[in-house]
Amino acid sequence: MGLSGFLGPNVYSEVPDGGWGWVVAVAFFLVEVFTYGTIKSFGIFLQNLIDEFGETNSRVSWIVSISVFVMAFNAPFASMMTNRFGFQLVVMTGGLLITSGTIATIFTSSINQIYITYGLVAGMGYCLTFLPTVTILSQYFNHRRSLATAVASTGESLSMFALAPAFAALRDHIGWRNTMAVLGALQSVIIICGALLRPIIIKPSETLKPEADTLTLKDLSTHNDYTEGTTSGVSVTNKAFSDQNTFCSLTNELTTGSVSTADSGVQSLNYTDSSKQQETALPHKEAKVEIEREQLEESKGEIKTSEKEEKTSRDAEKQAMKEELNNAADKKLSENNSKLLDFSILKECSFIFYSLFGLFATLGFFAPQLYIIQLSESRGVEKDHATYMLSTIAVAEILGRFSIGWILTRRQFRKKKLLVLLACVITLTVVLVGFTLVTEFYGLAVCCALYGFFLGTVVCTHIPLLAEDDVVGIERMTSAAGVYVFIQSFAGLAGPPLGGMLVDMTHNYGSAFYSCAAGMALSALFLGLVKPAKRGFSCMRRRRYESNAAHKEESEEQTEEKN
Repeated sequence: MGLSGFLGPNVYSEVPDGGWGWVVAVAFFLVEVFTYGTIKSFGIFLQNLIDEFGETNSRVSWIVSISVFVMAFNAPFASMMTNRFGFQLVVMTGGLLITSGTIATIFTSSINQIYITYGLVAGMGYCLTFLPTVTILSQYFNHRRSLATAVASTGESLSMFALAPAFAALRDHIGWRNTMAVLGALQSVIIICGALLRPIIIKPSETLKPEADTLTLKDLSTHNDYTEGTTSGVSVTNKAFSDQNTFCSLTNELTTGSVSTADSGVQSLNYTDSSKQQETALPHKEAKVEIEREQLEESKGEIKTSEKEEKTSRDAEKQAMKEELNNAADKKLSENNSKLLDFSILKECSFIFYSLFGLFATLGFFAPQLYIIQLSESRGVEKDHATYMLSTIAVAEILGRFSIGWILTRRQFRKKKLLVLLACVITLTVVLVGFTLVTEFYGLAVCCALYGFFLGTVVCTHIPLLAEDDVVGIERMTSAAGVYVFIQSFAGLAGPPLGGMLVDMTHNYGSAFYSCAAGMALSALFLGLVKPAKRGFSCMRRRRYESNAAHKEESEEQTEEKN
């Protein structure tokens, strides 16, 4: 197998729910480590940048804000590039941009230059790697989609828990610039991950399985016709058998007559007369037997001809059906590729509500990690103990990702994924309110554990759930994910500054958690409206179709009456 065959598309008759998808899951794990994991761990360099360039904390923190905003804001662009050039080329290009931007940062001499190298260049690389990878991972899985995504997305949390302390120790030994160079070299692994993202093509089962293994609706009608033909064939066959029995009875009569005449040793007048009658009847019987034989052969020939014609007709119909299905599949693939970005999804109320859910939920994704240490210190927790809060969140988040992945693969929850996500969002809202009420170390630790757990359940499922039929479906996920993350980008950019503004106004770090809780509560409201909106949209389309059909029927009846 050549390189093109190894890295070429995978063709399946249905979603494999595994197979090469597990390789894609490993690739997504590494992408998570070196995208979101690196962004959330960038704080280990903040103090070094402040000291070396003499900048304020807010100025330096804009590096991460610009990177996250560029990553999310350009998600539609990533979707367009993926639809045009495929997953592999886009992700490999993104990996090259990430590596180039991170390594270029070590040669900068001001914060403004880092805004360009890490904020814009690396941020665009993050955009071109994360979204396409999670999209193609969802295409390789069906029932196990939630589990695969949850397990693979733990790379972000493991990066915060393990790589951040490792890079901090390395920074203390070789300096922040050399550590940044090592990080950039490791991020080049994303290029290899991009090469492993083999596109998946779902062909109809008729094109891959033997004829006897599949039976479409068209085959069923053909089968019924064939059954009727077979029934008539059976009647012809029965007639042939009847003719054959007649032939055998006549032969037996002829043989019996001959034997009785030959074996008789006494020739009386009666026997002589009888023999003469039999001799007279013999030519007539032989002629009748000959006629029956000819009829039997003709009926056999008709049966064979009928069966041959029926078989030829079935084969021709099946071949035509295969070609039609192949053409339909190729046409569908061509149409999907021709649409660089499908904005028609904005016409669906279900997607609009789901996007509003993501917009407000993002307010609670970043701010708590930024302010939990300051909140803990303001509640009397020692500084050394306050740093444990972040580790608690990271570990609990890993557990939450694994748990939600296992839960959503259970049979009883496969059709209730949005309800499970809604329960997690409501619980997360309550936990965010709890941060403002507790006043001691253990209470904050419990809140951090619960927050990390339920945050993990939400962040690893809200994008893959776009592939569910209750939202937009797997066929439109590529474009939908781009628009969805684009809408999220504004909350990602505004969330941390909004929390900081409330803290400056109230001089209370708990105010940042109130804003997160309010945003999460609104997101729960919009998430609860997604499924009813989807059902209402489907019902509206069905009623419109029925109304048009009824109007057409009435028009035809009026035309007939006039005629």
